[in-house]
Amino acid sequence: MTDLEHLKSHLQGKVLILGIGNTLRSDDGVGSILASRIKDKVPYIVYDAGSSPENYLGKIIKDKPDSIVIVDAVDFGALPGDYKVQDADEFKPVNLFSTHNASLSLAINYLQNNLKADIIILIIQPKTIVFSDKLSPEITEAVDKLEKWFFRLEGVKYESEKKG
Repeated sequence: MTDLEHLKSHLQGKVLILGIGNTLRSDDGVGSILASRIKDKVPYIVYDAGSSPENYLGKIIKDKPDSIVIVDAVDFGALPGDYKVQDADEFKPVNLFSTHNASLSLAINYLQNNLKADIIILIIQPKTIVFSDKLSPEITEAVDKLEKWFFRLEGVKYESEKKG
């Protein structure tokens, strides 16, 4: 099963997507950027939590989703722009200091203890997390690909397809 097939298999029932990332630290903003691009265009609850996912935990618990997809930049030792889907129980970041992975682990633990939701993580390998509001080309390509995938899955026309 590919990562996107794995992701699709978890998009059942009431789905909540939580994008995490600091858009002022280059590729670290990837989760927030993807969430903002698909929000209100897919039939899921979508939150852009920025770099403070803990501020959304109460809302998520009140929403009582069946499935939660967390999208975040995580250093997992792959090539920039590579992504993979992991079950929350398998989440083990390579480098706790590269992004905000410690708060991500705490948020996952809190949600697991307070909900009976299926929690998976879509992690995207960053290239750089320097202070910048621009994504690296590899991450831009990954976000575009994932955005198109979500839209095609839900029958939404992607901007470039609307013009043709």
